[in-house]
Amino acid sequence: MKEIRTEITINAAPDKVWRVLSNFRDYPNWNPFLRWLDGDVAVNNKIVVRIEPPGANGMTFKPVVLKLDKNKEFRWLGHMIIPGLFDGEHIFELIDNGNDTTTFVQREQFKGILIPLFKKMLDINTKQGFELMNKVLKERVEK
Repeated sequence: MKEIRTEITINAAPDKVWRVLSNFRDYPNWNPFLRWLDGDVAVNNKIVVRIEPPGANGMTFKPVVLKLDKNKEFRWLGHMIIPGLFDGEHIFELIDNGNDTTTFVQREQFKGILIPLFKKMLDINTKQGFELMNKVLKERVEK
């Protein structure tokens, strides 16, 4: 298993962060990493997601929503071709710091036999994509 984890403090309450994060139709207008997300976003539903990590080829995939907890957490599980080759559980967490700030955590847990082949891309490009999205999300929420 491999995990990438990033976080950023946003100067806003979780509900304000959630409004931007969960407005999926607006992603093409601001999100440099997660270019779009489409479908009926509900637990156990399949959605369509397009990611474009900096310096790497973009990828469109169809993960299943595992959790959607308003103002707290959103997660999905995606697979490359078939489960067990390259699986990724993507997690967005909003932690209420109790002082009108939110810690936004974006992480992904990867499993599968192809993980070693993608290690460099995950460590560099994917992590940069997470960090860039976090930064732009913070700017958008705080303006």
